[in-house]
Amino acid sequence: MALVQDNPIEVAGRCYLVAGAAGGLARPIVAALLKRGARLILMDTDEAGLDAMIADHGSENALSFTGDITDKAALDAAVDLGQTRFGRLDGGLNAAGLLPIAASDTMDAELFRRCIDVNLTGAFLFSQALAPALRAAGGGRILHIASVSSTVSNPAYAAYAGSKGGLAQVVRVLGREWAADAITVNAIGPALTETDLTRNYLSNPAFRAKAIGDIPMGRLGLPEDLIGPALLLFGPGGAFITGQTIYVDGGRTLV
Repeated sequence: MALVQDNPIEVAGRCYLVAGAAGGLARPIVAALLKRGARLILMDTDEAGLDAMIADHGSENALSFTGDITDKAALDAAVDLGQTRFGRLDGGLNAAGLLPIAASDTMDAELFRRCIDVNLTGAFLFSQALAPALRAAGGGRILHIASVSSTVSNPAYAAYAGSKGGLAQVVRVLGREWAADAITVNAIGPALTETDLTRNYLSNPAFRAKAIGDIPMGRLGLPEDLIGPALLLFGPGGAFITGQTIYVDGGRTLV
């Protein structure tokens, strides 16, 4: 009998829904999953970005779906597409998110609400949409991108940290609630990583220096840092891990 240790990151033949697929944190994980034989439904509001990804990876094992993670009907349709095209769904990766950084006394209330809607409510709706399909498949894996801001406090991060702190707790609750269905629910919490979402902030030398100075390993995160933990949590090696936020942060949460 094959042991889990023999191939703890095996994902060949499995089908996953990826929300926020065109974003900088998702792209290397998408590439790694496809390279290892997974089949993906790539969902994003950025239709051009999805088209570019399909052009890069081909359409045999990757389908694009334009939709917003806060739209329950769109999520249900994406799940249906995966079941129709590939016969089943085995899990999903939620990498959709907003990063508004603004002083709390002047932050626009609508921006705060939108951040919570995308980063927290959207994560819940994503999980909720996947759950029936995963039960039908006999279990599955749900993985969210959280943040070190799920636990550390930074000035001007009230909306973002509030949303990611809430996400970490939703992951705990869903992990416990759905464990009996063999559905694992986890999150990865990266340190500040240079992507399209953060590049404008990091172009400020003082902001960049402070961000790097807060990380004991002395560098920003790389999107590729998330590949290993994601593959583990999707593969056989992650079968007994649920309700956890795993920080991939160079020690940021240790200070």
